[in-house]
Amino acid sequence: MSQPPPSSRPPYAGPWGSLPERPAGRTETRPTPAPEDKGQGVVWGLLSTLLLGGFIWYLSQSWVIAVAAIVGLFVHEYGHVLAMNRLGMGPAKIFIIPFLGGLARGQRMPKSEWDGVLVSLAGPAFGLLAAIPFLGLYFWTGQGMWLNGVFAIGLINLVNLAPAPPLDGSKALGPVLARIHPMVEYGAMIAVGALVVWWGVSNGSFIFAAFLAIALIGHLKRGRWRPEGRQLSWSEAAMSVGLFGATTIACVAVTTSAFLIPTGGDIQGAFDMIARFAGFGR
Repeated sequence: MSQPPPSSRPPYAGPWGSLPERPAGRTETRPTPAPEDKGQGVVWGLLSTLLLGGFIWYLSQSWVIAVAAIVGLFVHEYGHVLAMNRLGMGPAKIFIIPFLGGLARGQRMPKSEWDGVLVSLAGPAFGLLAAIPFLGLYFWTGQGMWLNGVFAIGLINLVNLAPAPPLDGSKALGPVLARIHPMVEYGAMIAVGALVVWWGVSNGSFIFAAFLAIALIGHLKRGRWRPEGRQLSWSEAAMSVGLFGATTIACVAVTTSAFLIPTGGDIQGAFDMIARFAGFGR
């Protein structure tokens, strides 16, 4: 996940409304820049990582999955950091949230919604690179447990593409849907958010489901959550959809390859294994 810093400027209303008019005759004063975010402390960062890794191990009963999830999380968030720094939002920092996951936070808001889309998709796209060592260990040792790590990394990045706040998919597709009409984004966010929460509850991931439910309710209460800066053009909206689709295909390919390889390309057998694995929290 990626999270820009709170802005001291008036919120960009975008499709949700118009900016309030300035009173005539008043001189606009520049707000004092917010102090730079120093990031997460080393001790708290290590403790948070251990708590998160232990929680994943408790759910999956696999140290390979726990290690892969932590490695995949850091690589995923570092993808956001690279994009933020490249687009002038840095220096970005990584924060680990116990029992939930992580997020990357920049020091500045994106200059445009297009920059926000690039930052949001950089995490899942870059995060897939974390699967390479685990895939290499499988071919080197022939032990199928390493493919569990490949699947876990693919799944982490794939779930993050769901267009439900605060996941990356909501920041990648949200501006596109709002470009069509604000209610399109609003409806899609509620529908997908409810679906993801239901999935979390159904497989026993109650903390994950509660986290998403709270985030969804918070976004709905805020009413305005379009980033500051220039809106997407129609050409940028089309490119956003294309990049989102390509990233999704890559995540699906990595996730399913973890089970297509040991089944010798048997698609039905692979998806049966995936269905059983996805319900490990039950």
